[in-house]
Amino acid sequence: MTGGRIGIGLAAALVASTVLVGCGGVNSRIARGEVNYEQFTAEQIFGRAEYDLASGDPEQAAELFAEVERLYPYSEWAKRAVIMQAFAYHKDEDYENSRSAAQRYLDFYPADGDAAYAQYLLALSYYDQIDEVGRDQGLTFQALQSLRQVIEQYPDSEYTSSAILKFDLAFDHLAAKEMEIGRYYLRRDHFTSAINRFRVVVEDFQTTTHTAEALHRLVEAYLSLGLTNEARTAGAILGHNFKSTEWYEDSYKLLTGQGLTLEAVGDSWLRQVYRQTILGRWL
Repeated sequence: MTGGRIGIGLAAALVASTVLVGCGGVNSRIARGEVNYEQFTAEQIFGRAEYDLASGDPEQAAELFAEVERLYPYSEWAKRAVIMQAFAYHKDEDYENSRSAAQRYLDFYPADGDAAYAQYLLALSYYDQIDEVGRDQGLTFQALQSLRQVIEQYPDSEYTSSAILKFDLAFDHLAAKEMEIGRYYLRRDHFTSAINRFRVVVEDFQTTTHTAEALHRLVEAYLSLGLTNEARTAGAILGHNFKSTEWYEDSYKLLTGQGLTLEAVGDSWLRQVYRQTILGRWL
């Protein structure tokens, strides 16, 4: 971790000394806002912040890192303090302030070695809030954009592989949201609205884990509307790409139960998908 460059050992040594700890209950004085940090060096304040962070108080640590930046704005310690603020705020789940600190670091030190980590923390400030499908999808789009920047701007950094994994998961999350809404419409017999949602998954999120189910739901919806050509074509794509899945088995039973074969027929948007993904014809 970035803060490890200063070292917990230094922080512990500072705590053991009389600099910030020995003089009569500094923690309570900090809580009351009675500590005058101007009497301490940047290194001393930074060390105390690292100690608080290691002791499980990221909120207090972030405030102390901010003091380093405020009191010694042009020092090397200030630069380190900005990235540590971003980390401490994130650990405290204060995502807005974490994002602000990370962006400030990128603005001030775009060529620094920790710029990749700052961009990664900025992306995490969005990503760690999209744990539920029902949450605002704007966060997911922002997470994808920020993660893409990590991947494209810092391809050789130690955070790239994690960013790629999280990008794929966030992308899958968007597809899951489309599926959730599509199922909602399908259960209420709003077939056209359901088809529009499942179409988005098939066309825009075809690399996600939801594509097979989306094709099956299209079979269901199109059969309900009596659009057998579209249903058969969706079944044909399922048969070529996802034959070992339960979704293909269910679609096969539905179609053959009505005397229909699974093959690409007609001239719908699904026929175009079939030509592109199965036959490799793009024109």
